[in-house]
Amino acid sequence: MKQLLPGIWQWSWFSDEKQLDFNGFFLTVGEHKIVIDPPPMTAEASTHIRRQGALDYIIVTNRDHIREAAAYQAEFRCQLQVPEADASQMDVKPTKTYKDGELLPGGIWAIQLKDQKSSGESALYIQQGKGVLIVGDALIGKPTGALSFLPADRYGDIAKAKEGLRRLLKYHFDSILVGDGASIIFGAKQAVEHALQA
Repeated sequence: MKQLLPGIWQWSWFSDEKQLDFNGFFLTVGEHKIVIDPPPMTAEASTHIRRQGALDYIIVTNRDHIREAAAYQAEFRCQLQVPEADASQMDVKPTKTYKDGELLPGGIWAIQLKDQKSSGESALYIQQGKGVLIVGDALIGKPTGALSFLPADRYGDIAKAKEGLRRLLKYHFDSILVGDGASIIFGAKQAVEHALQA
């Protein structure tokens, strides 16, 4: 478990297939304990989360980031929230679905992104410090310190997908935490701008 920002930790599971770290995030926001896009937990991650008290929520950013959410929902007896537009394509029973513009537990805003790999692809925005964005597959942290996209064949139209991400630039943020690859803690908005210009 690596603390990235106040109240935000990350653990990683290396995917041999993708040659990337798959990241999960643990947030303590006020009284809320939240896990986002959980890959398999390390023993250290599981212990750290249990020490903080009962886990309240698991939030998933898209249909492909369900990962270990169902197992952890059962294990921790917590609520599971998924994007409404992807829910029918997930093999889980969420406690609740969420939509664009919805305020989620812990003061997290859901931002649904158009023309992505899946119709429910969402970013999560936290107005903490200089602003934090959490993304699933919308942007990949590769190479380290920069952001890139999934292969073009994963989208209906890569140009439209990039245009759909321009919405993120309306938000104030300095950190972007990515589900795949290396997160960027400082200067993330510039990294998003650079990726969209490429």
